[in-house]
Amino acid sequence: MASTPPASVEARLDIPEGTCALTYEPLDVQAIINSVTDDAAGATAVFIGTTRNSFKGGDASSVFWSSSSSFTGKVVTRLDYQAYSKLAIKTMADIIQNAHSAYTRSEHHTALTGPPPQSLIRSTVHHRLGTVPVGEPSIVIAVSSPHRKEAFMACERILEEVKLNAQIWKREFYEGEREEDAEWKANVGH
Repeated sequence: MASTPPASVEARLDIPEGTCALTYEPLDVQAIINSVTDDAAGATAVFIGTTRNSFKGGDASSVFWSSSSSFTGKVVTRLDYQAYSKLAIKTMADIIQNAHSAYTRSEHHTALTGPPPQSLIRSTVHHRLGTVPVGEPSIVIAVSSPHRKEAFMACERILEEVKLNAQIWKREFYEGEREEDAEWKANVGH
């Protein structure tokens, strides 16, 4: 009997607008940024999502104020990510394509100056799978554009849509809790 291939595997998809990748390897932030560089780019917006050491829980009994008056919750020791990679990579590509379609005209362009220039040049989303320790990137998004506004807007749009729609889940592990009690969560929220 043939075994079923695992669903959470590394994947990469190159499309005209950019690249999407799911990997178990640490993310090389500079290489990801370099992948969207272009001489026509006046701006490159980058988002680096890292594993933080605290989880802000919704239950008031699970949170406290520290002596530095900053809000803290459970202490996170690591995150584990899994994906339905075959579908997640296509979803991420659709998100990039939709962002490029949404930003087709820069406010810097007037109708009198000819056809509108490309508002977004290249976009990339790399998401880590497997264990991501505190302080390491779990997602890197880079967007190049002739102008900063479109780059920032597209970068945020891509992030929010990946978090809402990509078939990626995370499991949070907390200090002092048993491994089997780690919580699986959809990859949404802040």
